[in-house]
Order: sequence, then C-alpha cells, then structure tokens
Amino acid sequence: MTIVSARDLDRQLVRGIAWTGAMKWFGQIVSWASTIVVARLLEPEDYGVVAMATLFLGLVTLVNEFGLGAAIVAHRDLSPDQRAQINGFAVLVGVAAYAVCAAAAMPLAMFFGVAELRSVVIVMSIPVAIGALRTVPTARLERDLRFKLLAGIEGMQVSLQAVVVFALALAGLGYWALVLGSVAGAVVSTGLTLACRPSGFAWPEPESIRSALALSKHVLVTRVAWYVQSNADFLVAGRVLGQAALGAYTLGWTIASAPVDKITALVARVTFPVFASVQDDVVALRRYLLTLTEGLAVLTFAAGVGLALVADDFVYVVLGPKWEAAIMPLRLLAILAAYRATTPLLPQILNVIGESRFGMYAALAKTLLLPAAFYAGSGWGVSGIATAWLLIHPVAALPTYSRVFGRIGLAATDYLRSLWPAASSALAMTAAVLALRLVLPPHWTPAPRLALEIFAGGAAYLLAMATLHRRCLHALADVVKLARG
Repeated sequence: MTIVSARDLDRQLVRGIAWTGAMKWFGQIVSWASTIVVARLLEPEDYGVVAMATLFLGLVTLVNEFGLGAAIVAHRDLSPDQRAQINGFAVLVGVAAYAVCAAAAMPLAMFFGVAELRSVVIVMSIPVAIGALRTVPTARLERDLRFKLLAGIEGMQVSLQAVVVFALALAGLGYWALVLGSVAGAVVSTGLTLACRPSGFAWPEPESIRSALALSKHVLVTRVAWYVQSNADFLVAGRVLGQAALGAYTLGWTIASAPVDKITALVARVTFPVFASVQDDVVALRRYLLTLTEGLAVLTFAAGVGLALVADDFVYVVLGPKWEAAIMPLRLLAILAAYRATTPLLPQILNVIGESRFGMYAALAKTLLLPAAFYAGSGWGVSGIATAWLLIHPVAALPTYSRVFGRIGLAATDYLRSLWPAASSALAMTAAVLALRLVLPPHWTPAPRLALEIFAGGAAYLLAMATLHRRCLHALADVVKLARG
C-alpha cells in the first residue's frame, strides 16, 4: 500500500474540495435560480404532490444503494471479481426496488387521498432502477479521488434538470415538470458515470463479498434511520396539515437547506476517503475534524443565520405573497441547516474507526424521538414541526458526540472552540441586521430593505471575522496556498 505523507494528504483533501466546490456551486446556483423561477409558475399543491412521492422514493433510493458505495471506498483490497459481484448485486436490488415502487403507487395515493400520486410515483421510480447502475462506478471514482470528474457530472445533471423543469413548467405541465425533470437528470448522470468508469457485472456470491457487506449493512441502517428522521416531518405535515401546508414547508426546507447541504455534501464526499486513510492515527483524525468543523461553520453559519434574519423580506421579494406561509418554517429551518452542516463528519469517523454499529444504534434512537416530536409540534402548524427539529435534534446527537470525542481523545471545549469564530461572527451579523431594522423607515418596501439587510449583515460578519478571528482567516489563506501548490 502506498504511504501518503500528511502534507500530500492535506493537499489531496484541499484540492478535492476546491475542484468539487467550483462545479457544485455552479450547479447549486442553477438549481436555486430554477427553484425560485419555477415557484412562480407552479402552485404549492404541485410541490405538495411531488413531495408526497419523494417521501417514499427517497427511502427506496437509500435502500437501493445498500451502503455498497461506502464498502467500496473503505475496502481497498477488493478484487475485480468481487467488485463485479457487488455491481451485479446492486443491479438486482435496483430491479427489485422499482417493482416495489410500482406496487406501492396505488396504496400511497389512497393514503394521502391524492389520485394523481399513483402515476407520479411510477414515473419518479425510473431513476431508482437507473441509479443502481452507477453505485459501484461512482464509489470507485470517489475511492480514486476523482472529485473533479464527479463534480462535473453532477453539475451537468443539475443544469439539464433545471432546464427541463423550467421548460415544462413554462409549457403548463404543472407537477409533471418536476417529475420529468428528475428523470432526465438521472438518465444523464448515470450515462456519464458509466462512460467515465465502466464496471463489470457478475452474479453475487455472498461468501465472497461478506466482508464488504458487513460495513454496508450498518451504513444502510444508519442512512435509512436518517431518512426516516428527516422525512417524518414531511409525512406529518402532509398527513395532518394538508397538501398546501406541505408545499409551503417543503419549499421552506429546500431554500433553507440547499446552499448549506451543498457545502456539507461537497466536504463529506472528500473527507470519507481521507478519514479512511488515517483511521489508525487519532492525532490526525482530531486535526481533520477540528479544522473541517471550523471551516464548515465559517461558511454555513453566515448563510443559515443570514437567511433566517431576512426570511420575511426574502419570501415577499423573491417568491411572492402567496408563499407567506413558508416564512416562519424557512426562518427556523435555516438556523437548523447551519447547525446540521457540522454534524455529518462524526458518523464518518465512527465508520472508519470500527464504530459503525454504534452509529447505527444512535441513528435508530433518534428515529424514535424525532417523528414523535414532529407530530406533537404539528399542533402549531408547520412552524411547530420546524421548532421540533431545533429542540430535539441537538439533544439526540449528544451520544454520537460523546462516543467520537472519547474514541479519538478530543475535549469538548476544543470542539466548541472550533465553532466560536463562526458563532461569534453570526452574533455580530444578527446585531447589525436587528439594529438596522429598528432605524429603517416603516414605509420602505421589502426589496430595498432586503438589499440593505443583506449588505449590513454580510459586512458585519466579515468585519467580525477580520477583527476577532484573524488566525482563522490566515488558516484559510494557507489552505488556498496549499491548493495552488
């Protein structure tokens, strides 16, 4: 096995994030702009019916992947025949998953009381089968640190999907614009991935791939548990509060989470192979966790807290008055998104240090707590559901923090210290925006007020970083130099 120096590994990490980030943000800008434009063409009910289908299909997609990608990345000694068997297993699971989706279409339509949901589920299930073909090729590209190529594929998928959705929405197809756009994106992504990394197929022999499936089982259960947690709120909103409320909540979640989740997904794609490379070096694991947490917080706290502060003016100016119901969930979910951005690194460390079973049980415990909290919160509407997220999720994550900190010898104070630059700068941003609102004339329209709030908040955040946390800025400058060098 090739020994990689710490500096070389740092360079691979930074360059992987840099190359991936450029294309991911291009795709995010396209996607977010498309969402804003299409939201003016469609109705909340259109988003609601697609959200109902996504609740089920997202879970099937997770099961369809079966955690095999993580197994390919973590087990670097797999033979070509073993990879071919895993690829064959992935395709078999994909075919079975599509059959399950088609069979569940009618019961889902009856459950939600929306007849058109049946055809939507059947068509939106096509990417489930197609996606099985790219599970192993994508994992092999990740293992080989081909992040620039992966980002390019994702950018092309997002761009094409945005164009298709906009064109079909403009043509008056309603929710079918969202449905057919997702299918088009899946076809392009799979085709490009297979062209870049062809992989053979073989009939799976359980004994031959048992070691790879051991980790994949824990990863699968953990992901399914997370999916249940993160979609139970949509289920409760749709079932208890109705289609229009679900549409408002879904759009609020999408706008609040999209920019932050893109940053997190960007870093998470690169960090897992890096963590796996230093899994026996707790000093390196601590260093990477603290450095990455600090960087993630600096980027995401500004976006999340800033959006929460201007949520009301943002909705009126960008989306229009018909989306007024999305203001409060957007505000609460934006704060949640800023916090969630720093948490995905912890399960990754559990997986590489042999604690994937604990991560699985911790995820299952949260699955018992969060849905009950969402149902209780629904008594206060979609804002109550969003509040349940903020109250329960940080508390439920405490066992994971404790386990990771104990295994790698990290003090909780050191971890909190890594969050302080972003947290203190976000407090300065909050003070600036709230003070500005006190002095602005009440007759101002939302558009100029929003522009001034964004400027003042951003300036306060940057000023706080520059005056209070120069060390952090110097560290970011060193990262840029490392990427160039």
